[in-house]
Amino acid sequence: MVESEFASVRLSVDHEGHDPRLRIEDLRTGQVGFLDALELETLAWLPEGGLHKLLDPSLLRWRDPGSSDGRPGT
Repeated sequence: MVESEFASVRLSVDHEGHDPRLRIEDLRTGQVGFLDALELETLAWLPEGGLHKLLDPSLLRWRDPGSSDGRPGT
């Protein structure tokens, strides 16, 4: 488990697919994502700040998946 004041995730290696991949589970929501070796290598090569845009929770979280623009319903 990896935690901070902003996130809590469980990491494991998934062997169910064609190749092993990193399984990442958000312990607050149960959301699960996977990263393969190429995606992990890409993270290693990112320049400092390369993930800053993705770290904005309003980019993908807290959106209404049923709306046409993905934004929360009003």
